[in-house]
Amino acid sequence: MSGLVIDDVSMRFELPTGDFVQALKNVSLELKAGELMSVLGPSGCGKTTLLNIVAGFLAPTEGRIALHSVPVKGPGPERGMVFQQGALFEWMNVRKNVAFGPEMKKMPKKEIDGIVDHLLDVTGLGDFKDKAVYELSGGMQQRVALARCLANDPDVILMDEPLGALDALTREKMQGLVLKLWKETGKTVILITHSVEEALLLGERLIVMAPRPGRIHKEYQLPFADIAVDADLREVKKMDGYAETREEILSLIWDMEEEIMGRAKSAA
Repeated sequence: MSGLVIDDVSMRFELPTGDFVQALKNVSLELKAGELMSVLGPSGCGKTTLLNIVAGFLAPTEGRIALHSVPVKGPGPERGMVFQQGALFEWMNVRKNVAFGPEMKKMPKKEIDGIVDHLLDVTGLGDFKDKAVYELSGGMQQRVALARCLANDPDVILMDEPLGALDALTREKMQGLVLKLWKETGKTVILITHSVEEALLLGERLIVMAPRPGRIHKEYQLPFADIAVDADLREVKKMDGYAETREEILSLIWDMEEEIMGRAKSAA
């Protein structure tokens, strides 16, 4: 199966003054089906803008997005989104949230029940199926968001800081769940994060973006995501190459931030 193509994408936003901000410039990437890619960079580098273009929420000023050789012209069920806040339906219980997509497709009830039961099981939500989502912790709500996304069976899962609001322990558990679901489902995943450690753990490929204009600065091919599927995440962080790569990326981002601050001082 062909994958996702991001071809020479640029994005400009017009300001009320009539000036333009170049959010992205000449971004090109190809993802094979089933790849897991994390995207990292300082604030203002266009990470979320790029994700919104892939989702079809924004149309690029220049360039194109294609999935399975079909141009992306807007949102579609083949691309699922998981936000930092789950955007769940609070008036529905957990089961109803997960079943929402299949029900909108008018799937047979027996088929819907099978999909929902399976996803509640793999995400550890079986005992919470009748709970209202507002009764759940942040981590459990993100499990519901993941299950709801998977219930629509998208080819590509787009994740915008999905674990950013969680405490450290819950975040680690959710990182493990993301890896498990990626490996079990074979979905293509793009994950935006501000955490270097998370990007290292959750990316077969890791893209570091630079700001103003947003562009790809460096790409890494990493072994840690594959290893971490069946290993203790804390042990993976002790592996050869992990700390060195983390420090290298931190230095890259630090230098970018220093450059941005220098520009700001000069402009002032």
